[in-house]
Amino acid sequence: MKDLLPKFPLYIPSKSRSEYMITSRALTEMGVPHNIVVEPQQVSDYQSAVKKMRLLTTVIELDMSFKSKYELCDKHGLTKSTGSGPARNFIWEHSRASGNAFHWIMDDNIKCFYRMTRNERIKTTNLLFWRAMEDFVLRYTNVAMAGPNYAMFAFGASALPPFIINTRIYSCNLIRNEIPFRWRGRYNEDTILSLDMLKAGWCTIQFNAFLQGKLRTQSIKGGNTDELYKHGTMEKSQMLVREHPDVSKIKFKFGRWHHQVNYTPFKKQKLIRNPDVLFPAGRNEYGMRLFHKDQR
Repeated sequence: MKDLLPKFPLYIPSKSRSEYMITSRALTEMGVPHNIVVEPQQVSDYQSAVKKMRLLTTVIELDMSFKSKYELCDKHGLTKSTGSGPARNFIWEHSRASGNAFHWIMDDNIKCFYRMTRNERIKTTNLLFWRAMEDFVLRYTNVAMAGPNYAMFAFGASALPPFIINTRIYSCNLIRNEIPFRWRGRYNEDTILSLDMLKAGWCTIQFNAFLQGKLRTQSIKGGNTDELYKHGTMEKSQMLVREHPDVSKIKFKFGRWHHQVNYTPFKKQKLIRNPDVLFPAGRNEYGMRLFHKDQR
């Protein structure tokens, strides 16, 4: 069983959502042990939820000093919520201290995961979902971050490539621990980090073959919903444009303000093969098999 589990630890930063435990339930259904990082005053609430729901979750208390030293990228300081960035940096250091080369970090509102095959999104509970992405990333020496695309973005009649390189990685991130970057920004920290990496010459991989079924932002209470987004999304978009004005701009669409990023300048950056990794011949489906439910 151990040989089937992810090679690298999985973490979920969470706040005020112990009653939901959405991502933890999805990972438990897959049989994947994982960690959830919460503020000290909420540890007991999350421990009770883990016990009640019988989750494969270890609750870790956040070191609150990571809040005071976090780079917020604005002038509001600690008068407003810092967002999840401090917990994300704590998780990075926790993984490094444990001797891991990479770590997974994911939002707490991912309801399930999918395998994209024959241009169709199929829910999977196969725990080798994680190994498949890890092994692919380890084939290369210059991948700073990777992760599954949103299921909502993988649709339509046109066939999608199994992965694309050098774009943003959102909500479910496999991060190389040795790189000299950290999360920063009160908002849009995932896009800021992706661009920080790409501008330094690293590559990112976004998988279309593997997808995450993330709930829409602001669709459930808790997390950053109540504290950060109650005044809309303009400030969020403005922060990204301030940090990366050469490749981003603000645009109004779908009834609210969004940021728009041009990733074209990074397409010339190529993956570098790891000479120590043997590229296998043929296809490896990692034990994933497509079948009708009534055939189980």
